[in-house]
Amino acid sequence: MRSERVKKVPPYLFAQIDKTEEEQRARGVDVISLGVGDPDVATPHFIVDELKSTAEEPENHRYSPYEGLKEFRQAASDWYRRRFDVETDADREVHALMGVKEGLIHMFLALIDPGQLTIVMDPSYPIFEVGTSFAGGETYHVPLLEENNYLPDLNAIPTDVLKKAKVMAINYPHNPTSAVAHLDFYRKAVAFARENGLLLINDAVYTELYFGDFKPPSILQVDGALDCCVEFHSLSKTFNMTGWRIGFAIGNREAIDALSVIKTNTDSGLFKPIQMAGAKALREDLNSVDYLREIYKRRRDLVISRLSNVGVKPYPPEATFYVWSKIPWGTDSIDFCRTVLEKSGVIVAPGVGWGKYGEGYFRVALTVGDEVLKKAMDRLCAAIKGGV
Repeated sequence: MRSERVKKVPPYLFAQIDKTEEEQRARGVDVISLGVGDPDVATPHFIVDELKSTAEEPENHRYSPYEGLKEFRQAASDWYRRRFDVETDADREVHALMGVKEGLIHMFLALIDPGQLTIVMDPSYPIFEVGTSFAGGETYHVPLLEENNYLPDLNAIPTDVLKKAKVMAINYPHNPTSAVAHLDFYRKAVAFARENGLLLINDAVYTELYFGDFKPPSILQVDGALDCCVEFHSLSKTFNMTGWRIGFAIGNREAIDALSVIKTNTDSGLFKPIQMAGAKALREDLNSVDYLREIYKRRRDLVISRLSNVGVKPYPPEATFYVWSKIPWGTDSIDFCRTVLEKSGVIVAPGVGWGKYGEGYFRVALTVGDEVLKKAMDRLCAAIKGGV
């Protein structure tokens, strides 16, 4: 009964993790999930209050503009100017999304024809490959290696691949490894995209969750980036709004126009009060995000310290709310995570879920309360210390 398109799609990693958690709880296991990056801290009150007040107004219950409320798009454009010193046209270069995941899928449908290639990084967010597959395209994987700080060697991509490729997708700060990209890499990536006629997509949803003095930049800060780049941003991580499903695409207007064609034919816009609350979030100062950074830094330091004490080698994260680590004994990542779950009741995510080059690693999400995280690390480290 399923289409061939659906048959080709592998099970979604995080849906599998949720299912595993449900199964273990049904068996009476006291499960702690560090597998999915879903913030445990509440959405700031000023955002919730804006939703409440605007939802009381009947005129806000009707359809919203397909491209998003001008108020929200202007707030996103203004935020990019304040945060990144990037000027964009809110009318032509910004589009509201029901979350970045939806936006990415639709962007690939808007850009890729059957037989065309998307160049994706490995490991990377699975949606890049899934979106390309839905559009009938194919993917070419560029390995991201720890010794290169999880940045790709663009010059190693074969010429015949570049002739077929239309899109290249990157994701910095990076999920799952937490690696960051500096402007010098973005300059190389933009030059590479322009030279090879590629539309360059950057999923940048973690730019505000950084831990030191280095603030992750936007690829749109590079001169000429608007000619070939679209960046995707979300309010999910910055403002703890994962369930609200609101984000935006910003950048090259031809790509934004193509995305709009897909979205006008597949949805009828995002609930106005959610967009009004999102605009409020983007217009306010980011004191709530400062607070989040402190929380995640404290949790990051705990996890790195505890894992290091039992011989695990985490990759030091400068951003995101993940810790990416090498598996400490000789097994694949799925078997490792299964063994850890059986011994400790703690769910961590297998690196292979993000691609071939994620094998040999596992990811810990820092999105549970401090005391729960300490309890999870007690169990996890005891299981690791005990070995296979």
